[in-house]
Amino acid sequence: MQTTRTVRLARACFQNLITTGAPLTPLPSHGFATCDASSRIVQTPAHNTTTTMLTNVAVRLISVSEVTGTSTSSTNCADSCVWKQRRPHLTSGRQVLDSTPFIHTQQHRKMSSSVAAKQGLVAVEEARRFMVDCLVKAKTPLAHAKQQADLLVEADYRGHFSHGMNRLEMYINDLHKNSCNGEAIPAVLNETPATAWVDGNNGLGAVVGNYCMDLAIRKAKEVGVGWVCAKRSNHYGIAGWYTLRAMNAGCIGMSMTNTSPLASPTRSKEAALGTNPISVGAPGKDGDGFVLDMATTAVAVGKIEMQRRKNEPIPVGWAQGPDGHPTTDANVAFETACLMPLGGTELTSGYKGYGLGAMVEVFCGILAGSNYATKIRKWTHAGADSEADLGQCFVAINPACFAPGFEGRLSDLNSILRNMPMTDPDHPVLVAGDPERIHMAKVDKEGGLPYHVNQIKTCTELSERLGVKPIEQ
Repeated sequence: MQTTRTVRLARACFQNLITTGAPLTPLPSHGFATCDASSRIVQTPAHNTTTTMLTNVAVRLISVSEVTGTSTSSTNCADSCVWKQRRPHLTSGRQVLDSTPFIHTQQHRKMSSSVAAKQGLVAVEEARRFMVDCLVKAKTPLAHAKQQADLLVEADYRGHFSHGMNRLEMYINDLHKNSCNGEAIPAVLNETPATAWVDGNNGLGAVVGNYCMDLAIRKAKEVGVGWVCAKRSNHYGIAGWYTLRAMNAGCIGMSMTNTSPLASPTRSKEAALGTNPISVGAPGKDGDGFVLDMATTAVAVGKIEMQRRKNEPIPVGWAQGPDGHPTTDANVAFETACLMPLGGTELTSGYKGYGLGAMVEVFCGILAGSNYATKIRKWTHAGADSEADLGQCFVAINPACFAPGFEGRLSDLNSILRNMPMTDPDHPVLVAGDPERIHMAKVDKEGGLPYHVNQIKTCTELSERLGVKPIEQ
């Protein structure tokens, strides 16, 4: 059992993981494009990436795996707690937006393919290569395929496996059925200095989302806030991908989307709203930040899909069965397709999650003039036979227009929260974004992504179907 002193040292090390560091020699980035050439945002080569690493604090039994609850041998915390910091650059007094995601991107880490192969993991770049190849084979231009693959592999890298490789086959099937257009380029329908209404032209969700958030960021840099709504978009992956883009530019970001109806309103036994996720991201000091990314349902439907892959039950409160009562059978939950709102039943305040889901619908489907609620078509692994016409909302706020010192106060808030007394010494208090940081550090240390064997099997079948090189392990 850990001593109190060891626990305090663990907390200190974890605190350093999030908030402290010393700049090292900049590393070159790959410069992957993340915005279509038609975008009105200025595109530039990716800037240098500064590595932020912990100072050498040798602490017994402290490592990322300990924070996540697994056993490990003694290690130097600095060896496993590394991540990148992206910084915006200024040119002629104007903000030039980075063409790559925020500080936690997998694109700027050198993964060890040999380590991945030895441990049965998949190197991050190999996962990305496979997804790009598959998307290109499905009538998607390379630039668009890279944007979509970047988003998917980032989801896996951050630990959101339900929204990464798990979604690839669904996108491929949509592209083959022409219910989504991989070549489509978004277009502005109406705009003011602070707002824009965009037609996604039924393009890939990442292409539409990147375009809209970059537009919102430009407006925020010019007038303080940018609010962009899009219609005719498709599934856009993790909502946090877009708020990280805003953070990279020094802005507070918000991102929301409606989805196919999968959630029951409180007191109903049928689905009327989607999982309707919300993300809010805010930059702190020295790579710290607040990155909230949550569904307004108890969980995203992808979590149930992952339980099905593993042949494991789901917790009570995630989903309803056909009788309207909670079920723990992942297959029944998947077939019924009726998730419970955040909070679960009415007795446990599920009506609050229901209200949040409806709020997202107001800002997305209703404001953008897209499909909404039960008007959105169903989406399955086989793909859809009709256009989704999803509504999405992207907001960027320039904190420089408000009280000076935003980043410092944000990091101070995070520090206050992280240092609150723990109910369980083995589980330090976290803030939004910390679990993802821990997972990324773990992936870096181990050298690859731990895909489930059933996921690899699905990818092997997909590679045979499309005629692309299988994933190497």
